[in-house]
Amino acid sequence: MTTTAFLLALGAAVLHATWNLLLAGAPDPRAATAAALATALVVFAPVAALAGDVDGAAIPYVVASAALEAAYFLLLSAAYRSGDLSAVYPVARGAAPVLVLVAGIAGLGGEVGALQVLGVVLAGAGVVAVQRGQDTAIVLALATAATIAAYTLVDHAGLRHADPLRYLWLVTAPSAVLTVAATAREQGRPAVLAAFTPRSVVAGLATYGAYALVLAALQRAPAAPVAAVRETSIVLAVAAGALLLHEPVGRLRWAGAIAVTAGVALVALG
Repeated sequence: MTTTAFLLALGAAVLHATWNLLLAGAPDPRAATAAALATALVVFAPVAALAGDVDGAAIPYVVASAALEAAYFLLLSAAYRSGDLSAVYPVARGAAPVLVLVAGIAGLGGEVGALQVLGVVLAGAGVVAVQRGQDTAIVLALATAATIAAYTLVDHAGLRHADPLRYLWLVTAPSAVLTVAATAREQGRPAVLAAFTPRSVVAGLATYGAYALVLAALQRAPAAPVAAVRETSIVLAVAAGALLLHEPVGRLRWAGAIAVTAGVALVALG
């Protein structure tokens, strides 16, 4: 893995942890999420327009992924309403690759190696460690992880028929509309409009920025080490929760976050 690829993957990890920090720390995570997605949708429309083509065969995957992405953002924002960033993020982020691997064991994602099995064990132990006192939030985080695993499998197939940047925008567009509509219906339009703050704007830009950096890293290095470096976002999010949001991150949660990170890295590298 080249130094450039490493720095790009690390940058993606920082941006991913950053937008989660901004949304988790918002007065209303659900409304902030809706505003962030709407911002990203508008700002990156010109980028998508200039990107490559999307084959008609990609449309079913776009529709399925958009529905899953909408569920992802609604579940994630609900988790941040009821729990800490330092507990929710490691579970939502760390359990997803494990679930994808389980799909592999079921015959949906390829062969499974010994290192990956060890990674599942480590990640599972880490999830148990970070969940203490966060039961409701952890259930929502696990549901979030399930949506990530599902759209990962869908996108893996869909991206064979489309340019990644345009595909991402097409997936994000309906999921953003659905998230905004659901939030407006639940809390009213004024709540959504009030959430358009510098915090939500930066969060929206960071969602796409993280993805763009990952794509750039993947152009320069194999997927496994890129994925492994990217998962350092778990430790970064826990540190941000402790230092910036003043969450009660004790030794057990730290140990759990590190175990999840190591487990996911083994899954990626195995």
